[in-house]
Amino acid sequence: MPESQTPVAVPLARKPLGMLKSLAAARNNVLSIIPYIATQQPVVSGTTGVRWHMLMDPDAIRRVLLEELENYPKSDVTKNLLRPAIGESLFIAEGAHWRWQRRAAAPVFSHRNVSALAPVMSAAAETSLARIEAADKRASDIYAEMVRATFDITASVTLSGSALFSSDEVHRAIDAYIAAAGKLSLFDILGLPMWVPRPSRVMAGASLKQMKTIADDAVNSRRSAGAGDVPDLLDLLLEGEDPETGRSMSTAELRDNLLTFIVAGHETTALTLAWAFYLCAFDQGVQDKARAEAQSALQGRTATAADLPNLPYCRMIIDEALRLYPPAALVSRTAQAPDTLAGREVKKGDTVMIPIYALHRNALLWDDPDAFRPERFAEKPQRYAYLPFGDGPRICIGASFALQEAVIILATLLAKRRFSPVQGKTPDPVMILTLRPEGGVWLTSEAV
Repeated sequence: MPESQTPVAVPLARKPLGMLKSLAAARNNVLSIIPYIATQQPVVSGTTGVRWHMLMDPDAIRRVLLEELENYPKSDVTKNLLRPAIGESLFIAEGAHWRWQRRAAAPVFSHRNVSALAPVMSAAAETSLARIEAADKRASDIYAEMVRATFDITASVTLSGSALFSSDEVHRAIDAYIAAAGKLSLFDILGLPMWVPRPSRVMAGASLKQMKTIADDAVNSRRSAGAGDVPDLLDLLLEGEDPETGRSMSTAELRDNLLTFIVAGHETTALTLAWAFYLCAFDQGVQDKARAEAQSALQGRTATAADLPNLPYCRMIIDEALRLYPPAALVSRTAQAPDTLAGREVKKGDTVMIPIYALHRNALLWDDPDAFRPERFAEKPQRYAYLPFGDGPRICIGASFALQEAVIILATLLAKRRFSPVQGKTPDPVMILTLRPEGGVWLTSEAV
């Protein structure tokens, strides 16, 4: 690979955009509104309908995500996009309502429980490998394959054995909702209240109703039937309670958190894996090194949770994919009181953004930031400079689950197949709700 060659990246804005141009750009790719100077500076501020500040300074980010958490709740734009689908679940809730849900759900994602779910991940990796082997040397969309594999895992570990649950129906409903409701509205940028209808989200109503009906039926069915021999995530949530108050989740709260885990649990990991395979095909030297590690550790087997300590380089590839293409590539908060961040005055009501995509490519924090170098993760990165799962009290509760799943699948497939790019089929990184490879990740593979 030539030293000057770097993987695909989002073309960031080189000059200021007005409100209408920002809206048009954001509806096509949210990341295109990030100014290029955000990859060169610790903070960038401006006004587009409302005052905003983009933070790339780790100390300022620490203040927002940890030290002054209550002063920086999720922005109204974020809540307006997601609340119709996942209600006041862990991802949306604030304050005391968030805290008790987090306490109740935390044991669900303990190391013991996550490790116990690894056989489902290994089985899905085997099934995915069989599909890829069946395609032989024909080009296939590895992104679509990873969506299928991770959704199978999520469906199995969240709702195993539910007679009323159809994974295909839920998957179609989720995709339809995101397609119709996920795009930013001019009303969001202007800060109009939620009771003013957003046309695209009105059109998403049927998909939304279907998603919630399926999840409600699954929760009620499990309450009646009881847990299986190996508890899945729904069983664990049903058993969960706040250790401080003894409060447990209502059917509506269970439904909203279940939908959060289903939506977030499969797509973000599928995206991470799709970008990881793209990067391995982009740099065959990295792929060869990872394959040698996987073959040595697995000895022809499918990867399991017990193999993870022997797959450090595969984990570095996942970390580097999350750096270059973070699924949640931009998060925003709304300041509740005046403050100072990175030397910049913040007023009450200002939007404070953490453009994780720009943070992960900031030249002040990373050496050769646009290059694909998994070895950089041989050492732990600076705190609050690397945020694939957020940080602070609201760090993603399923991070360990996602990382275990990603390494198991990556190692299993690389040990048996060599992946190569398809000429003229380079993916385009586009963010609507998540950073997706538009056009898919088209690769060929052959047995090794």
